[in-house]
Amino acid sequence: METARQADRQRTAAEQRRRELLEAADRVVLRDGPRASMNAIAAEAGITKPILYRHFGDKGGLYRALAQRHTDALLSNLRAALDAPAERRRRVENTLDTYLAAIETRPQVYRFLMHPSDDTPAPEQGFDTGRHSVPLLRRLGEELGQVIAERVDLGADGEETARIWGHGIVGMMHAAGDWWLGDRPVPRERLVRNLADLLWGRLAEVGDRPGAPGF
Repeated sequence: METARQADRQRTAAEQRRRELLEAADRVVLRDGPRASMNAIAAEAGITKPILYRHFGDKGGLYRALAQRHTDALLSNLRAALDAPAERRRRVENTLDTYLAAIETRPQVYRFLMHPSDDTPAPEQGFDTGRHSVPLLRRLGEELGQVIAERVDLGADGEETARIWGHGIVGMMHAAGDWWLGDRPVPRERLVRNLADLLWGRLAEVGDRPGAPGF
């Protein structure tokens, strides 16, 4: 019994330590963006780099942990925007705006997750951002496709159509947001309105699934 309690305490302490290290990594990413290095993150956390590796395995492990942390938060906010009481067009616009607001508010985090740095010193080069950002976008696409399938009646091939829509919407948001974040050529609300216009077509015509919260 005591051994089990000790194991629980050790697991809780390890999870707490991992959260603290991710928070330290977040602070470095907010400061340095894609130039964030394992050395800088270890220094911010007050530990040596080998200890950081012990918790995350390698740079890829740390990147995946940060990506999951931020993707979880983004998905939660996107679902909240979809669940907010409003007519469908407004919910679509709110969802697009939630994504764009997230990358606008924390551009360094976005660039770290999506853009490898060209000027990181050679020993620290290689968070392999491109390799890891593809699964991140695919996860967003799958999650959004599932939400659409649960809420909108798309007929006999609805599940397949919802997946296509989910990945298509995420691809559109990512490409348009990446372009827009560079020098903000238009106000965010105008970009939202134009993207919603592009999506509106069949989405304006289909009905909600009976008993579903709506889309």
